Amino acid sequence: MPERSGTGWVTTRRAALGAGVTAVGLAACSGPEGADTPGAGVPGTGTAPEATPSCVLTPEGTEEPYYLDLDLVRGDLVEGRPGVPLTLRTTVVDADTCEPLPDASVDIWHADATGVYSGIRSEGTEGENFLRGVQVTDEEGAAEFSTLYPGWYDRRTVHVHVKVHLAGDVVHTGQLYFEDDTNALVAATDPYAGRADRVVVNADDMFSGTIGPENTLRATGSPEAGYRASIVLGVRA
Repeated sequence: MPERSGTGWVTTRRAALGAGVTAVGLAACSGPEGADTPGAGVPGTGTAPEATPSCVLTPEGTEEPYYLDLDLVRGDLVEGRPGVPLTLRTTVVDADTCEPLPDASVDIWHADATGVYSGIRSEGTEGENFLRGVQVTDEEGAAEFSTLYPGWYDRRTVHVHVKVHLAGDVVHTGQLYFEDDTNALVAATDPYAGRADRVVVNADDMFSGTIGPENTLRATGSPEAGYRASIVLGVRA
C-alpha cells in the first residue's frame, strides 16, 4: 500500500525490470562487535566498519511510490540540502558464497531532513534530484555514497531505500533502517529539531514487521561530526 499519493512517481525501465524478476532474499552481514562505538568512523576519517561475511537471507522491502529511474551515477547526493552528513557504504556479495560482486549498480534514495523526497510533484520538488543516486560496485563489491541522515514522515521511521541491479536485472529492492537511539540524537539536532512532528520510532513504522538486525544500520559518529554506516547486501547472482 503506498505511503502517500506520490503523483510525481513514474514507472520506467528499471521498475519494469523489477516486475519481471522473482523476489529474492537480501543478505545483510552485521558489522564487527564494537562497530557502534560512539564517535568512531567519522566521515573523512578512516573507513567504514568492515562487515563479517555471514550471509543471512532477509525479506525484500517495498519500493514505495518515490522511486525515480534517473540513472544519476554519482557518489555525492547532497546538492546543498541541510542536514547531518552520512557516509553510507554498501558491499554487494553473492548470497551463496559471500564473494563480492563487482559491476553491480546500487541505487539509493531517501527523504531529506524535513521528510520530503526530491522529484515528486505532490512534494513540490518536481525536477529536483537531491538525495538520489547510483554507484557501480568496485572489485570488492563496494559502493559508497555521501548523503545526509534521512528524516522521517507520517507512519515512517528513518530509512533509506535501496535497489540492486546485476547484469540488467533487479536482484534486490529493500529498505535500510537506523537504530532508534541514533535517530533520537539526530532528531534533536537542527534542522531536524525544528519539526513539529516527533521522530517515528521503528516499532511504530507501518512496515515494522520487516525491520530487523539484517537491515538495520549501526551508524557511528555524532550529529556534530556526521555519521558513517556500512552494510553487506547479499543477492542471488
